[in-house]
Amino acid sequence: MIRLSEAEWKVMNVLWEEAPQTMMQLTRRFQESTGWTKHTIMTFLKRMEDKGAVFYESGVRAKLYYPKIERQEAVLQETEEFLERVFDGKMGLMLNTMVEQKALSGKEIAELYEILRRAEADADAGTEEKVEGGRQ
Repeated sequence: MIRLSEAEWKVMNVLWEEAPQTMMQLTRRFQESTGWTKHTIMTFLKRMEDKGAVFYESGVRAKLYYPKIERQEAVLQETEEFLERVFDGKMGLMLNTMVEQKALSGKEIAELYEILRRAEADADAGTEEKVEGGRQ
């Protein structure tokens, strides 16, 4: 499991959106909004490389950095860790907390309904396949 810091998530989001990036491109991208220097970016990239989150290829003038893990994989790992740490692994408890705190907009509730409808349809389709597969 790869654990990313908040700052590393920012760098990964840029790489997922537009890879490859050089250290200087990343520095220019973040310098104004975060104040990060070339040395800060260099430290992040080395640490992320050691974690297995990024890799580089030697370019003509500079190293070209790429994400080594897919966004979906990193998001899933982070979500599972958060859910386990904060809500004892219980999705229902998290959703109930958000509902009680009125943290969900009408649009987000509609999105959740659609996600649950798709999950239910997928589960039903899987059950039908198992039943049909068992028939002779």
